[in-house]
Order: sequence, then structure tokens, then C-alpha cells
Amino acid sequence: MDKLNDTMIQQSLESVAEWSLSGEAIQRTFTHDDFLGSMGFVQAVAELAESAQHHPDILIRWNKVTLTLSTHDAGGLTERDFLLAKSIDRLV
Repeated sequence: MDKLNDTMIQQSLESVAEWSLSGEAIQRTFTHDDFLGSMGFVQAVAELAESAQHHPDILIRWNKVTLTLSTHDAGGLTERDFLLAKSIDRLV
């Protein structure tokens, strides 16, 4: 999959309003009621990611989960990142 150019990235960001650009990746932090809520969310994300064969970087801090998406093979953002971000957004 081809890496998106800056214009394409900005257009794609409009479809995932809660995500922000972080270098060559997009990132979003999700807040939950407690640690178990965070872990349940991570499990649901893991199932989505596995079925898409596209895996985010995940940082868990008690009731907060930060996800970072980038297509490492392409060296930056691709359509796959935004598709997975949209799928993750539908979980919440």
C-alpha cells in the first residue's frame, strides 16, 4: 500500500476527527472508567487489528489507552491506518 502525501493525510484526518497527527503516525487516547475497562477495550482493538492484519502501537496507563497507527512497511501513513482508526472509533 502506498504512503499518503500531506494533502491526502489532511483530507483523511477529517474523517477521524478525534485522531491527531503525530509525526508519521496518527494517534488517539481513549479514557475508560478503570483498568479493566481499558483492558477490555484493548482486547476489542486486538481482535479488529488481527482481522485487518494491521496492528497499532498500544500504551496502557490505568484508565487511558493511547493507540498509534502507522504503516511501517510503507514508512508512514496509508489508507489502512485510517480504515483501522474508523473501525476502532466504532467501538466507542
